[in-house]
Amino acid sequence: MNLPDLMLQIVYGRLAWALVAAALLLALLPVTARRTKVLIVAATVALMALPGPASPAYWLTLALQYPSGLLLGFAVMALRARWHGRQPRFAMRPGLALGLAAIGLLLYLDTFGVLALGLYYGGFNPVAAPLLACAAAVGFAVNAWRGHAAAPSAAMLMALLLFSVLRLPTGNLWDALLDPLLWSWALGSTIVAARRRLAGRRALHRQPAQATPDLVAARAVRAE
Repeated sequence: MNLPDLMLQIVYGRLAWALVAAALLLALLPVTARRTKVLIVAATVALMALPGPASPAYWLTLALQYPSGLLLGFAVMALRARWHGRQPRFAMRPGLALGLAAIGLLLYLDTFGVLALGLYYGGFNPVAAPLLACAAAVGFAVNAWRGHAAAPSAAMLMALLLFSVLRLPTGNLWDALLDPLLWSWALGSTIVAARRRLAGRRALHRQPAQATPDLVAARAVRAE
């Protein structure tokens, strides 16, 4: 088991939480000036860098663990989009959200001993985990280069490279791809996508019923 240095983990946690917080703030605040965006990012980095319990990152890590590399990647992509003036995307892509929600549920059930499959501890495997990460990184790099879901692919590539090169955030492959906050976001996005799809199906079922009076009126006109 090859774990990252504790000091490296602490630095990663402070910086990762700072970028995640900055991405959330810039997504919620109607900020357009680039200077203001830089100040917000700098302020969050300085706040998270405070020593010990004075840093919000200290308490966030106790409550939610370190941000996964994938959540950090999403934050960086969101900051990049806001820098170029694009509107934030609050809901995750449905396919990605469903996959992360399902994997997260399986892992959490395994971690709590409900399934007892040992999946989480497989993320520490010194051979299989790095090989899987490298293979996946190549695939996501190709996707990003071709422009297929470029932002999610780039975020996933960042997470896999952080794990492969620095073993961040914990030395476990699953922690590089999932964390409680990211799983909650994926679960919420899945619910939102399901509700939208259900509403769309209901709207399609209502269309024939709404078109019936028009059809009757048209036939009456023709009869006259």
